[in-house]
Amino acid sequence: MTTSETGTPRADVDLVAFHATDKVYGNGFRALAPIDLGIRRGEITVLVGPSGCGKTTLLRMAAGLTEPTSGTMTRDTDRMSYVFQDPTLLAWRSVQANVEVIAKLQKVPRAERRRRAEQAITMVGLDGFQKSFPRELSGGMKMRASLARSVTSDPELLLMDEPFAALDEFTREKMGAELLRLWREKRFSVLFITHSIYEACTLGHQIAIMNTGPGHIVEVVKSPSPPSLDPTFERDERALRALQEQISITLGSFRE
Repeated sequence: MTTSETGTPRADVDLVAFHATDKVYGNGFRALAPIDLGIRRGEITVLVGPSGCGKTTLLRMAAGLTEPTSGTMTRDTDRMSYVFQDPTLLAWRSVQANVEVIAKLQKVPRAERRRRAEQAITMVGLDGFQKSFPRELSGGMKMRASLARSVTSDPELLLMDEPFAALDEFTREKMGAELLRLWREKRFSVLFITHSIYEACTLGHQIAIMNTGPGHIVEVVKSPSPPSLDPTFERDERALRALQEQISITLGSFRE
């Protein structure tokens, strides 16, 4: 994360920047203490921490779904997609129709939204399942359809709230690899929430470690071997294991 001389994120290089941003709800509950964080263009920022530490609140701020109580949040794009833990597919629509939904809501002409959907379906490896319904898909396939839908709007920012948490470990790892493949092709920025330290270290260019009482960022760690746009680049697995251990120790030091 590039910072100014005062240590705050620089909006000229960050797609999204939080500066002294906090959130207090109407009932007086303070969800976030003042936070400074920058989401760099074309990079993946991961939020990791215990439940209730404000990860989703921060994500919703980035999406413009909730306003900060004080401080600022700047976002240099309106091209966003949101991927939830639940694939949120419409049960009565086919894969093709589900993937077309966002473009349809944006009033994209029918031929163009069909082209985008077909391209996205191919990108996520669901060719041949265009006419299938959600009930006919596995959990991983449903999430692939959700990812395909999210990229049809050509987002600059992908907001992901524990999207792979409900999947088995094998499928979850495959979906992480799928996300990195899409990131290399589309070069969007990602703000990604997870409880998995392994997932955080595998996906993140930087990992923001959060804690409760109220929600705050304890540390922002840069990956020693971040994802590369070159799919043949061999990452330093030893350095990534050391990063997992470092984050595990930090999280383990938090009081229950």
